[in-house]
Amino acid sequence: MDTRPERPTLADYRHIASGKVRDIYQIDDETLLLVTSDRISAYDFVLDTPIPDKGRILTAASFFWFDELTVPNHLAGGPTDPRIPADLVGRAMVVHKLPMVQVECVARGYLTGSGLSDYRETGAVCGVVLPAGLTESDRLPEPIFTPATKAAVGEHDENVSFEQVARDVGDELARTLRDLTLDIYGRAADLALDRGIILADTKFEFGQAPDGSLVLADEVLTPDSSRYWEAATWRPGQVQPSFDKQIVRNWLTSAESGWDRHGDQAPPPLPDEVVAQTRARYIEAYERISGREFADWPDAADA
Repeated sequence: MDTRPERPTLADYRHIASGKVRDIYQIDDETLLLVTSDRISAYDFVLDTPIPDKGRILTAASFFWFDELTVPNHLAGGPTDPRIPADLVGRAMVVHKLPMVQVECVARGYLTGSGLSDYRETGAVCGVVLPAGLTESDRLPEPIFTPATKAAVGEHDENVSFEQVARDVGDELARTLRDLTLDIYGRAADLALDRGIILADTKFEFGQAPDGSLVLADEVLTPDSSRYWEAATWRPGQVQPSFDKQIVRNWLTSAESGWDRHGDQAPPPLPDEVVAQTRARYIEAYERISGREFADWPDAADA
């Protein structure tokens, strides 16, 4: 006889918002259900082909890091909280409803991506002047805070300076965001490197508790919000393979896909092998960093 309490269904909650990957539902006046889907996005499109278990992998990674980091976070329950519908166990979090700071808090320890583009144009990233002569994937003299605006779905975040953040949210809050972002990044980068993986950059989001203090929210240090590289093969001067959806991006821009990313047409469906390789890459990142087996992570069968 099953003595487990009956769980709610998703229909019991009010849908609040959806992003490229996550859906948010209101449980009550104080808590939300944050559901991570298997959707994957690339080049500002949400693809028609999902990556099986991606939502569970990202949720497992966030729970690992929330446990590992000694900073207040938005969790209001564990991975099998009885408020989570049975079919969403393992891919959902019950979180406190908080006012969010409207800043993407990005920390960079290495030069790549939009940071490299900024540097090549201005010699700086988000107003932080860097030494001359740096190249793709170079390690920076010290990690830097390079904030961005929070864009709507389908739009790009825009890199901004610290001074712009200070004008938007006030000097004291801006300094606290910067200091906390760099502190968390530094501790996470050290742990990842101990396990053979470089944390090149990452972004955090923060809410505010009733007393105004910052609370780490949303996903944290997942392969979707962070750029992880293999430490053993890291070579400055070239683009590094990443533990993320790079396999998907590479296929979409290959001749095999037949897709013109600069046109108006949506990307084509992903081949089975690209889906399988991407899933395996996400799982590898989680298992190597956490030291845990993904097979042990809760799923609907545990509800």
